[in-house]
Amino acid sequence: MSSELRSIVLVGRPNVGKSTLFNRLTRSRRAIVAPISGTTRDVISREVEWEGLRFNLVDTGGMFGASQDPLQALVVVRGRRALTEADYVVLVVDGREGMVPGDDDIAAAVRETGLPVVVAVNKTDDHRARASSLEFYQLGFEPVFEISAEHGTGVPDLLEVIAHAAGRATAASPQDEEGEDIDSPPSGVALDREVSVAIIGRPNAGKSSLVNRLLQEERMIVSEVPGTTRDAVDSMLTWHRRQFRIVDTAGIRRPGRVARSGQVESLSVLLSKRAIEHADVVVLVVDASQGVTDQDATIAGAADKAGCGVIIVANKWDLMKGRGENFSKGFDDELRYGLKFLDHAPVLHVSASTGERTPKLLEAVDRVARARLKRVPTAALNAFIAKVTAAHPPVSPGSRHVRVLYAAQTSVAPPTFVFFTNVATTLHFSYERFLINRLREEFGFEGAPIRVHVRKRNRRKKA
Repeated sequence: MSSELRSIVLVGRPNVGKSTLFNRLTRSRRAIVAPISGTTRDVISREVEWEGLRFNLVDTGGMFGASQDPLQALVVVRGRRALTEADYVVLVVDGREGMVPGDDDIAAAVRETGLPVVVAVNKTDDHRARASSLEFYQLGFEPVFEISAEHGTGVPDLLEVIAHAAGRATAASPQDEEGEDIDSPPSGVALDREVSVAIIGRPNAGKSSLVNRLLQEERMIVSEVPGTTRDAVDSMLTWHRRQFRIVDTAGIRRPGRVARSGQVESLSVLLSKRAIEHADVVVLVVDASQGVTDQDATIAGAADKAGCGVIIVANKWDLMKGRGENFSKGFDDELRYGLKFLDHAPVLHVSASTGERTPKLLEAVDRVARARLKRVPTAALNAFIAKVTAAHPPVSPGSRHVRVLYAAQTSVAPPTFVFFTNVATTLHFSYERFLINRLREEFGFEGAPIRVHVRKRNRRKKA
């Protein structure tokens, strides 16, 4: 990489908040800020350093859009010149106004450069702006960040992506050698962090024994007495250079039984539920000698609601040997029937006491953790959705004619998709499930829940 600093250019319509964002990122008052369109005319630059990564941040005047400035034509010329010298573009838009024709115009100009682009939806401190922020996925750039340049909300996340892009972006191509979108957050940022893994289940299912087997030490107290584990205990485990925080939780019984047992178990269950809420991946341990129960389904439902990746472990499988070759399939069929909403979760047959197949668990945790952070490129997603909806048109509860005009993945952990439609509606639950299943078939997401939302696409008329 050249020793010359990368150039990160802020572009956007007049008065969307570029200068406020420039001052926030540079921690200065270098750019003049006023509620008047066209305040910034000159191209302003300043060096920025963040966590050892340095880049040159450039503020341009408002390009396109309405402006009474007699020098607006020169502002546009200088802004375009800054674009030709840029390595990375931050397209700033106004969340309060929503998407307007000027945003389409500048997006087209930026797209012609072939540069990687991140969209900053500014002024989202106003609750009205949050609803309209989804519209900007229609511009076709990723990622999209909701920020408030004035108050700093969301700015650190935006700065992290900008700084890493400055450290590795090249103006020659918007994709790396493996075809990964260069404007996505660096894979190391998400995947190299530690993964929180909560071991959950009913009392005496073998959770602590499983943790000890994974850690290869007698870290957790194990006994035949249900409820031995009371605290949610964290242990760090390094596996193939990945860091896992293994959290052994107390067994969760039915609420009525917990209430009768007193305050200690109530607090233990509360800690277990908190561990689920903070986990990236949960491992639901089911006692194979008893099969899946309603309480297992209740516990698993809490994990699915929290957006965790889920792995189902049938423990004590050593006790199942000699049951016949068809037993395993029958067991899995019953398990899947009892946990219908977890048909995406892998199932492992293990024995914590003998160690049988326990190494496979860490491999599954790694796969599920990565799947939960997977992001589908917008172009590939829309090509897929167009193909699927053409073969199987959308169905709504009111039997209205629904067309999916555009789709975008708005977040990860869990993977969340928004479908923009021609009418305000919801999709029939069976069709929504169909879409989710097809998304899994096409793009993976093993063990990760998928969230789907439907929004009516708003068309704004030119002023």
